[in-house]
Amino acid sequence: MELKTHHLSKFYTKEKAAVADVNLVLQEGIHALLGANGSGKTTLMRMLCGILKPSEGIVTFNAKNIMENYEEYILHLGYLPQNAGFYMNFTVIEFLQYIAVLKCLEADYAKRKIDELLELLHLKEQSKKKLRQLSGGMLQRVGIAQSLLNHPKLLILDEPSSGLDPKERIALRQLLSRLAKDTIVILSTHIVSDIENIADDILLMKEGHILFQKTVTDTLQELKGHVYELLTAENEREIIEKNYTVVNCKRVSEGILFRLLSDDMKDKRSIVVEPTLDDVYLSYFHEEAEYVETNLL
Repeated sequence: MELKTHHLSKFYTKEKAAVADVNLVLQEGIHALLGANGSGKTTLMRMLCGILKPSEGIVTFNAKNIMENYEEYILHLGYLPQNAGFYMNFTVIEFLQYIAVLKCLEADYAKRKIDELLELLHLKEQSKKKLRQLSGGMLQRVGIAQSLLNHPKLLILDEPSSGLDPKERIALRQLLSRLAKDTIVILSTHIVSDIENIADDILLMKEGHILFQKTVTDTLQELKGHVYELLTAENEREIIEKNYTVVNCKRVSEGILFRLLSDDMKDKRSIVVEPTLDDVYLSYFHEEAEYVETNLL
């Protein structure tokens, strides 16, 4: 299977492209779309789903233009939007039955699949509850369930871990890893720890452009030798923040332990450490992000 974009762009004004000249080739596996809010991730995903018409370019699935073969395409598509619309007076099972009808699923198959997904996503006990009675995490699990009803070959998930607690996020990662063997999985997130150990490649998006498509290993390699830990006295904090990109910092008994990005580290007290995807993310989006202070207050 292969999903391709050919010079895909979306313009909302003549001066501003939400998505600009994106060319991707995606096959089975997990493709993590990383970017800050407003970088164009949701717009790109909506075009990949065929919900939003491109201003320029096309999307093909197995060499067929998705807009020209849309009825066939959506049979293979599972989609979880960032802000899923739920009918809050439906019960969980009623909502999934409704989505199964919209997806034209055969009744016996739909019943079996709904039972399977309720079990898989630990929603069995909530199946007869109204959606308005559920927590945000449970609602997100219902959204994930509906995206899987038709056993999709292409699964597009926009911020799927939003609202999930740590245990639920681990379960989601395990589920996606199992699905990725024979499914093209595209997920967007700004929680990079969710995908560091499961993504086959990283698509880094900024200001509508895909800056690169690389494996996690190759992505981390570019920051080797540029990530440091530095233990300082408390009164040095201001000068450290001024001179370096701060990934995070925490108070320890000896002072403040900083994790820093630098192309020109001169402080001999610093120690080179292995980069993570958090470091990569901050290296591209430090203007948009606020660094994390742990136990500092």
